[in-house]
Amino acid sequence: MKRYEHIAQEVAAMIRSGSLSTGERAPSMRQLRRDRRVSPGTVRRAYELLQERGYIEALPRSGFYVTSHWRTVPPEPRISQPVTRSTSPDVAELIFLVLEAMRERRLVPFGSAFPSPTLFPLDELGRELGETARHLNPWSTVEDLPPGSLALRRQIALRYQRFGVDVVADEIIVTAGGLEAINLSLRSVARPGDVVAVESPAFYGYLQAIESYGLRAVEIPTHTRDGVDLECLAAILKRHPVRACCLMTNFQNPVGALMPDEKKNRLVKLLGAHEVPLIEDDVYSELFFGAERPRPAKAYDRKGLVLHCNSFSKCLAPGYRVGWVAAGRFARTVERRKAVGTIATAVPIQEAISAYLRRSAYERHLRSLRRALQEQQGCMLRSIQAHFPRGYRVTRPAGGYVLWVELPSSIDGSQLHRLAIERGISVAPGPIFSPRREFRNCIRLNYGYPWDAKLEEAMRTLGSVISELGAGFQERSSDERRLDRDPE
Repeated sequence: MKRYEHIAQEVAAMIRSGSLSTGERAPSMRQLRRDRRVSPGTVRRAYELLQERGYIEALPRSGFYVTSHWRTVPPEPRISQPVTRSTSPDVAELIFLVLEAMRERRLVPFGSAFPSPTLFPLDELGRELGETARHLNPWSTVEDLPPGSLALRRQIALRYQRFGVDVVADEIIVTAGGLEAINLSLRSVARPGDVVAVESPAFYGYLQAIESYGLRAVEIPTHTRDGVDLECLAAILKRHPVRACCLMTNFQNPVGALMPDEKKNRLVKLLGAHEVPLIEDDVYSELFFGAERPRPAKAYDRKGLVLHCNSFSKCLAPGYRVGWVAAGRFARTVERRKAVGTIATAVPIQEAISAYLRRSAYERHLRSLRRALQEQQGCMLRSIQAHFPRGYRVTRPAGGYVLWVELPSSIDGSQLHRLAIERGISVAPGPIFSPRREFRNCIRLNYGYPWDAKLEEAMRTLGSVISELGAGFQERSSDERRLDRDPE
């Protein structure tokens, strides 16, 4: 048992025994750190685990308080058990069908990959964009070709340094969103036929890219709490000629896993020993609910093997399509691929975001966004508990805006998706997150929209559809058993 798990177990035992009562303030993180003589990261991870399990909740600027949710918190989804043979993904058509349905404005967007645009300072950004466009140096349209605006890359590098990560502006290439950063990185380190290791379940954007570039995927079992199984990854690296590893270490989409710092360090060392590049997708790292922003695996990179991909789409400017990759030893290769592909990301938008980052307004916005998302997660979890039939499992991530729900094995997530669309609700079915279309009985839900009566009613409807599917399966099973007994 890890140190943080041991500390969490001790505090949970105090709550279960009544030594700490509901509504009472939990021991401060500083006190626990001093009493147990452990690092701040260990205590933080213990408290994140206690939050996930419903023992405590964080109140802004007040600390942690004991809750009674642990008495009724459903279990977490089980760790995945994928086939560890490489395969050519065959999910693009299924993904496009699902995404096409999700774009309809009339649908309640539980299946969306984006949070509500109302949570972002789009008016402020619009004014900044207008001001920037009026005073734009005409030569910047040439000078800011790849790797991108120097002013923006310097602001990004400053944020890395602020969080203890050694990245310089020359290593950063600005891209048209985080997904382009991933695609450029993949094409820079792998060739058709190569094997890429991915999480299981994995973000469908990786699977689309791997399929379109003629690559093969090998899946790594992934825990919903702390990410990929490193022992299994080590075994895969010995058995397969893995050319790259594509992972989310912070609030992984779709399960929300947060890899602890110590595990990130071991991951980087393991891949470094095999000279395997890590493409780290970190687009959710600013959306943390704890006291500190989680560090990326890039922080432990000493060989330049980590290509750290990020974006402003999830935390500041959806629709502006500005991302980047801190590409380490591959920076020049990524820059050239960007130059011969989309050439450049819109210069006025780069300059507008750079100007916004120089102001304190960005940090105020992030604090407000995190509070909203944490409150909305609580609303969705309570609604699931109120309206879903028994037998489900659900994650309680410490950041981001998606939940992974494992339904009873009788429920088909793709069928649920189709029936929900008919009722005006979108969900993301589990098979789009697997190169082999597994996770048939799972769905991903988005809590990134302000909670209201419409969303509550949609959850009630979704629960009813799940109940109907379960009842229909039971009826079919009964008929099948009867026919087995009486084939005439």
